[in-house]
Amino acid sequence: MASTQTWNSLPTEMKMAVVNLLEAEDIESLSKVNMEAYYLSVPVIFQTVRLPNLEALQRFLDHVPSAYHQHILELDLSTRNTRDSPTEDYCRTDAVVSLLSGCNRLQNLTLELDGALANYIIPAFSHLPYIKQLSISNCAPEEERPLSERLVVSIAASLPLLEELTLDRISRSTLHAPELAGKYPYIPIVSGDDDIVDHVKLGSNLSLPSLLLIQSLRKLTIRETHLGDPNWLNVIATCRLEVLDLGSCSHETEDQNSLYIERIMSTIGPSVNEASLSTAIANESFAQSSATPLKRLRKLHISPFFPVDSVVDTMNNLSGSPIESVSVRCFEDDIVDICEAVESFLSLRSERGPSFYRNLARVYVNIAESEMSYAAANEAPERALAAKRLQELCMDLQLESVVCAPAFRLPRPDNLKRTQSSAI
Repeated sequence: MASTQTWNSLPTEMKMAVVNLLEAEDIESLSKVNMEAYYLSVPVIFQTVRLPNLEALQRFLDHVPSAYHQHILELDLSTRNTRDSPTEDYCRTDAVVSLLSGCNRLQNLTLELDGALANYIIPAFSHLPYIKQLSISNCAPEEERPLSERLVVSIAASLPLLEELTLDRISRSTLHAPELAGKYPYIPIVSGDDDIVDHVKLGSNLSLPSLLLIQSLRKLTIRETHLGDPNWLNVIATCRLEVLDLGSCSHETEDQNSLYIERIMSTIGPSVNEASLSTAIANESFAQSSATPLKRLRKLHISPFFPVDSVVDTMNNLSGSPIESVSVRCFEDDIVDICEAVESFLSLRSERGPSFYRNLARVYVNIAESEMSYAAANEAPERALAAKRLQELCMDLQLESVVCAPAFRLPRPDNLKRTQSSAI
């Protein structure tokens, strides 16, 4: 009884502070105690909301009072249709607008869209002034239901505090890329998006390079998207990007993808201190400290889709940057080749002398999760040995390192076995 009286005597602000410290299951239990506990729990329960498909979104709108939407700080929303019958664009758009219109405290938004939404989705974002992280991806077949660059650029530019932007499988517009129409290789493009109105800040130029005019932007990730717009070279960036993660376009050749990424780096490289690569860097001028655009690059990440044969050449071409940390992620069946490639790079570093990668202090190799692993079980000893060999080389070079390989216990050396047998 005394503890109940003590709780009841606490001011509401202190009760809220206690609720914020509870685990999710404890908050759920607390919400069932009485009406006061329920209303205290509501803001915490709805801080993070994940709606994995359109049906879940509809159920949320039908059963959750709209007054609760204001408590959502992080929203992961998909318009993927799990039913056999198709859903019109305006139906999906209405549902998204209905939810976003009440999320006036939202800070982190992830949108997985089943193709484009109607254009009237754009004004809904002007009422979300606190969003700092935005992710937009297209989960629909790009050839059938593309998601226009004009739509996503207009949305992103409507968020005054946007710092981190992730785009995945965004399609170029015929308004900004007429040269791609009917050309080989085939690049899916969007037509009919000329009815997207001019943006108050960007005007009619809603192409991907205009993202660099969002002054608050600090981290930009673009994957599975054509990056061949020549305006990446011409745009005068008003943001100071710190983190850049560029993936390749599956419709383009490896050489073209490399060229496009080098273009972008030439424009925004001076402020970037962390970058992730999926394609090789072939431009040798990046190896010169006086010429490289990546003068502040200190953390380099190499993605699992990076061509293994290009690791050494790319590292050589990036030697003009003050790189301190190299992180490589690879699929399980590539671990041997990746470890050998990193070994070759470190051997080259030793041969070239102290001026070559003088700032390098850390090397990490991690295995990326994959639903389609082709790694043979009988090759596990070889993978473990390759990881062990690289780890030992890093130790010899006094580099901090973590080299992960699938769990496998290497056989003990014969002399160690004999010593233990003798002792027994």
